[in-house]
Amino acid sequence: MIRFESISKAFSDGTQAVQQFTTTIEKGEMFVLIGPSGCGKTTTLKMINRLIEPTNGTIYIDDKNIEEWDTQVLRWNIGYVLQQIALFPTMTIAENVAVVPEMRKWSKHKTSERVDELLRMVDLDPSVYKTRKPAELSGGQQQRVGVVRALAADPDILIMDEPFSALDPLTKEQLQRDIKELQARIQKTIVFVTHDMKEALALGDRICMMNEGKIVQVGTPSELARNPVNDFVQSFVGTPANEWETPVKKIMEVHSNYIANIDELPSVSPHSEPLYVFSGDSYFLGRRIGNEILEHSVTLTPDMTLSEAVPRFDETDVDALPVIKNGELIGTLSYKNIVSYMKINHINTRREPV
Repeated sequence: MIRFESISKAFSDGTQAVQQFTTTIEKGEMFVLIGPSGCGKTTTLKMINRLIEPTNGTIYIDDKNIEEWDTQVLRWNIGYVLQQIALFPTMTIAENVAVVPEMRKWSKHKTSERVDELLRMVDLDPSVYKTRKPAELSGGQQQRVGVVRALAADPDILIMDEPFSALDPLTKEQLQRDIKELQARIQKTIVFVTHDMKEALALGDRICMMNEGKIVQVGTPSELARNPVNDFVQSFVGTPANEWETPVKKIMEVHSNYIANIDELPSVSPHSEPLYVFSGDSYFLGRRIGNEILEHSVTLTPDMTLSEAVPRFDETDVDALPVIKNGELIGTLSYKNIVSYMKINHINTRREPV
């Protein structure tokens, strides 16, 4: 558990980065800090592991003032993941992951077992990736290594500073899925900074909205969507007055189980339907049925509204439709996506107009 009591931070130039920040992050919780640039979210994050010291107030971890901790021990107990990843380029993946265990004088056998365990946890086969250098990995693979490196010494807390913001949308969405699946297994206390509300809603058990160094609202994703405390929160959440006018691009899945590159088809079951196929340059080829790729004319565009998109489902026998932009397959929209979106915004379609 992490407890902030009246935390403030003023820098030497007079900037009041954080003001009277008081909240509690529960053990095993994914807690997201979000707000516009300069709102104090990253400063707040860095005060947890004392990279930045507060001007006033106290932070407790498991009811112990962090100023009473040995700084090195404190940081060993807090994994840290950055946007820049910061893998050592001349070291192998195994050596990168093993940095903290080696600093803690773990045996070579224990360290090697831990490295293998963590790489398998994020679907990186140790026999393939352990001896590679970071430059031989994709951006998404490098970020997976960055995450497991932060977990190498089995810390209780993980702090993540906009870890996926520099990645392409498809990789970003896949890593969001990965971190949710990983958290379901490891149950760490995670403090996650982002400026992307869609990411915050997808990941957070609770979300802390910040502005001008202050807490504006703390709540679950549904609480923020249903009951924003003011116009600032509502504008950040971005819920339209009429949810049926929401554009498809806001809730479609960029990385979807319903799509595959034509080169991947041999490894995909022919019974996975609907399956929409694209070429190496993302050009939409059609729908696979059995072992054939057939033309599929029932498609959506990213700027369609939900009210325009939903009737298109009646024209076909599938639960998900491809979203096409300039001939490219950029994602899918399913009934499940629509229901989840409506649920999180607590839509009552029978309510009377206000």
